Amino acid sequence: MNVMSPVQFFPEKRPVPESGIPLKVVSPYEPAGDQPTAIATLVEGLRKGERDQVLLGVTGSGKTFTMAKVIEHVQRPTLILAPNKTLAAQLYGEMKSFFPDNAVEYFVSYYDYYQPEAYVPRTDTYIEKDAQINEQIDRMRHSATQSLLERSDVVIVASVSCIYGIGSVETYSRMVVKLERGGRIERDQLIKGLVEQQYRRNDSAFQRGTFRIRGETVDIWPSHLEDRAWRVNLFGDEIDGLKEFDPLTGEITAEMDRVSIYANSHYVTPRPTMQQAIISIKAELKERLAELTAQGRLLEAQRLDQRTTFDIEMLETTGSCKGIENYSRYLTGRAPGDPPPTLFEYLPGNALLIVDESHVTVPQIGGMYRGDFARKSILDEFGFRLPSCKDNRPLKFEEWEAYRPDTLFVSATPGPWEMERTGGTFAEQVIRPTGLVDPVTEIRPVEGQVDDLLAECKEVAKKGGRVLVTTLTKRMAEDLTDYMTETGIRCRYLHSDVDTLERIEIIRDLRRGVFDVLIGINLLREGLDIPECALVAILDADKEGFLRSTTSLIQTIGRAARNAEGRVVLYADVMTNSLKNALGETARRRTRQQEWNAAHGITPQSIKRDISDVLQSVYEQDYVTVEAVEGDSTAEFVGKDLGAAIQELEKRMRAAAADLEFEEAARIRDEIKRLEALELGLQPNLAGRSLQDSAPTGANGSASTGKGGRAKQDWKPKPLGPGGGGYDPDKGRGGKGKGRGRR
Repeated sequence: MNVMSPVQFFPEKRPVPESGIPLKVVSPYEPAGDQPTAIATLVEGLRKGERDQVLLGVTGSGKTFTMAKVIEHVQRPTLILAPNKTLAAQLYGEMKSFFPDNAVEYFVSYYDYYQPEAYVPRTDTYIEKDAQINEQIDRMRHSATQSLLERSDVVIVASVSCIYGIGSVETYSRMVVKLERGGRIERDQLIKGLVEQQYRRNDSAFQRGTFRIRGETVDIWPSHLEDRAWRVNLFGDEIDGLKEFDPLTGEITAEMDRVSIYANSHYVTPRPTMQQAIISIKAELKERLAELTAQGRLLEAQRLDQRTTFDIEMLETTGSCKGIENYSRYLTGRAPGDPPPTLFEYLPGNALLIVDESHVTVPQIGGMYRGDFARKSILDEFGFRLPSCKDNRPLKFEEWEAYRPDTLFVSATPGPWEMERTGGTFAEQVIRPTGLVDPVTEIRPVEGQVDDLLAECKEVAKKGGRVLVTTLTKRMAEDLTDYMTETGIRCRYLHSDVDTLERIEIIRDLRRGVFDVLIGINLLREGLDIPECALVAILDADKEGFLRSTTSLIQTIGRAARNAEGRVVLYADVMTNSLKNALGETARRRTRQQEWNAAHGITPQSIKRDISDVLQSVYEQDYVTVEAVEGDSTAEFVGKDLGAAIQELEKRMRAAAADLEFEEAARIRDEIKRLEALELGLQPNLAGRSLQDSAPTGANGSASTGKGGRAKQDWKPKPLGPGGGGYDPDKGRGGKGKGRGRR
């Protein structure tokens, strides 16, 4: 079957909402270097109606600032697409600081954990869908869609997951309860409207997505608000007052004239639509059962009949069922083969799309549909789902192409598809405002590359710099970490087996100087911001392939471009085409940058950036952070068994959690983290502050005196688990998870 069918469906463009608030950049900086030219070129292209433009911006040239200034000039609602959650969170933080007075929103996948439904025919194994939803990100998704429907001064930062279905914009925008002071509404009518929007009544445990009733007062906690709720005071059927208040303290924070309450779920369905959907599901079930029976596949027919009949009964009784998304074609009223409703349908007609790191993001969009289709086809074939389940899918590439508005593709190495769309023309941003030039590149022979690398690492560490090393395999990264650790070099590894949160903590520790060398494979590419990096070493640079393509090499070389002393050493015996092109492009940029600096009398300066604590960042907002309470002096553990003490604390933590004393359990959890860090000789960092000052500081691994008045001598990390000594309690100590408090 041909899965790449032509697009039959073209979406209608929504009108632009009026908010009257202009998009305004707040920054102490003015455009510098190539930025003014790039901004003027892109803005002129957008005003002329050019649908596709490319910004070729080198690492550290201020591409994000350029994006913000373009948005300010054109005054259009903007969707910024990032290739992963980490870069999306980084962009979201930067855009929030650039547009403090506007609606900057965050729209990424709200799953902390997701196991899709699947069937493996070879082993006859059925895997049920399992997922854990992050409440904080769910709130931010609601905030994003509501801002798009109500305001024009919107900047949304999203990951590629925004091409998955989220529910019909028509239904979501119509199922709104609008209240106005002095207006009229019966209390029971208001309650019925809230229940239809999937709000739950909870008079005792008030939380997001619920409402409570006290006489003629109805308190509602809207789906998009984090620490504010709304109070509706009724006098008979008249709305006497609308107030915003703090749900924790009850303090009134604002008086309001009118409010719009949107649904508690993007997948909300009106009752008539649900009843019509059930009729259609029954008709498809009857047709499919006849097919399977005619083919003699009685097991599949019986399985499909049992599963679908149960789902229909749940829909009739409760309005929902497990795996309801598989019936989304009927619930949204789409025809077979039509694209699912996505965030792109919420965008107004004059919207702007910016695709960041487009050489990675664009291929991701093309690949998502194929993987989803293969999995759903098996579920359909073996009677686990109706054929219509295949319409619950991400957008196909050609559908995304039809949906997307005017687009800017931003990358240091634009891909062939983007360049083809623009006929090879692009706005270039090669000059960095800091005057930094592309790093010096040097090729050395592969023979003896590890010993040569060891000498380089020791030299850089003595000067207080950091080293990034890229290998070709995970095994090579782990073995090299072990070998370097044995020779006295403080290092860790970073690859896809290390979870996202731990990656961020490892990068933070590298910047802080807890270790000096980070060894990775393909994660040391796009968007990794480590200004302290003085050396990038690329092992086996002449092995032609994905990891050593022109794009990969240029991106990896760029990791050393944020440091005035940055160098790149490539170990190669053969000059491949990729290597030749990458070195040629780097030399071209370096020459142009040096000429600019000479003409303007600029001395390159390394980028200075605060080491932001991961506990304060958007990536970890699903974790409870109780103010850390430091335990007794670390001196009490000298000569004692730390492991036994940690096990005892674990028992106390679980007992506290079982008694529903979650704050006490979280406090003990933080104490366990502190002791584990102490055991490994690492610097504990809880709730954004250090509890011990005995972290290693010098390149030789010596430590400063701690609060206990003792100094750790000859400190050397042991490569334990992912990251070569990562101290995340969820990962350490024999793989047993340490209870990280969740909301």
